[in-house]
Amino acid sequence: MVHIGIDLHKRESQICWLDSDTGEIRQQRIQTRRDRFLAVCGGQRPADVVIEAGTESEWVAECLEGLGHRVHVVDPNYGPMYPRVRRGRHKNDQRDAEALAEASLHRTYRAVHRVSAASRRVRQVLMVREALVRTRTRLIAMVRAALRGAGLRVASGGAETFVGRVRALALRDELTETLGPALLVLEVLETQVLVVDTQLAAAVAQDARMRRLQTAPRVGPITSAAYVATLDDVGRFRNASQVSSYLGLVPKDDSSGDRRRAGHITKAGPPRLRYLLVQAAWGILRGPETQGLALRDWAERVAHRRGRRVAVVALARRLARILYAMWRDETRFEPRATSGRCAAPRAA
Repeated sequence: MVHIGIDLHKRESQICWLDSDTGEIRQQRIQTRRDRFLAVCGGQRPADVVIEAGTESEWVAECLEGLGHRVHVVDPNYGPMYPRVRRGRHKNDQRDAEALAEASLHRTYRAVHRVSAASRRVRQVLMVREALVRTRTRLIAMVRAALRGAGLRVASGGAETFVGRVRALALRDELTETLGPALLVLEVLETQVLVVDTQLAAAVAQDARMRRLQTAPRVGPITSAAYVATLDDVGRFRNASQVSSYLGLVPKDDSSGDRRRAGHITKAGPPRLRYLLVQAAWGILRGPETQGLALRDWAERVAHRRGRRVAVVALARRLARILYAMWRDETRFEPRATSGRCAAPRAA
């Protein structure tokens, strides 16, 4: 049986072949390109391949699986994979690749979840949208500052109407010339944000899970799409507590002996979804249409005891758990199920 360990990098990767029958070890360094993997790993008998999870890991795994190999994408932070490397004084790509091949031989690795192609597509759309919106926000702030320096103020309104409100001002010729490129870029950005939103809306319309999650208060297409694309497979979480921990919405634990101290939230995991859930929580707490909703009443009681910031994070954590239960049970949001001291039993 042949075991292959690949230490992936952006430009070049190190490959180690380990033959468990003869004990032979062979190393080769190649450019991280699809044609090179096809040339080097093609035409061989099926082997067990171990690669670390990273930016290039998924397309490399799919390429090698197309050649008939069994690929395991593993957690790079799992210590038992590198016993000799970590004990030794020298660390290099050859030793890392050999350690991965030995991990394949002895099964001393921890496989990670491989995200489906559909979820990867939604994640990419969300990533593009986030970059466009961030750029738009920075440009709007810059234009506002320039106008304030000239003694002008832009009327309130949404980002989509910002350029029109600026052009409605009585700008001097030199200011119009100076801000012209920024306003032109803002118009292009707004158009492209609409294009991305259309792509996202099409993905949500085709996914029953995303549509179902939108029945929860303040959960729109962006939040529902991000939730499904981030978790990908609801079955890989045993309960809602694992989900809130995965999203970094649980407090840090600093305990020793009889002392136990809960700190700020860990902020582990994907920041985009955590931000969206916190924004949804703010909407529930502030929105007039959520008046009388059990979730809001619960958050108000927490805010009275601990402050609004703590209450919003707690509400975001609770919303994440409720969305998990809705997805797992294939149910729509039921406001009465969240009344009382805690949410529905299966959402806890």
